[in-house]
Amino acid sequence: MILDTNALSAFIDGEPAVGAILGRSSRAAIPVIVLGEFRYGIASSPHRKTYEAWLASHLRHFEVLEVTAETTLPYADLRTTLKQFGRPIPANDAWIAALAIEHKLPVLSQDVQFDGVPRVRRIGW
Repeated sequence: MILDTNALSAFIDGEPAVGAILGRSSRAAIPVIVLGEFRYGIASSPHRKTYEAWLASHLRHFEVLEVTAETTLPYADLRTTLKQFGRPIPANDAWIAALAIEHKLPVLSQDVQFDGVPRVRRIGW
């Protein structure tokens, strides 16, 4: 399962539904894009130290998915397809979706725009 930024934040903040879903998952991954978005978000947070400490002690329990040359194939395909259907999504979400396609993993997210991405299954909470 791939976490988007909101799912990662919810998990760190103790959202029980996210914890339960992750507890049933055999694979939990964080795209490097999500890690960057999260770190950008906490940079100005009043709880920055808490979040940084959490990452330092817990990030090792997640697989961090990097964008590779292979990832660019589903990325280009899905951006082209979504543009043709008049349903483009933000570039960072397209990278997250491309990693989900590449690794054949669902995306844990509240963002319903993932529902319109072919070959991506969104799991909400």
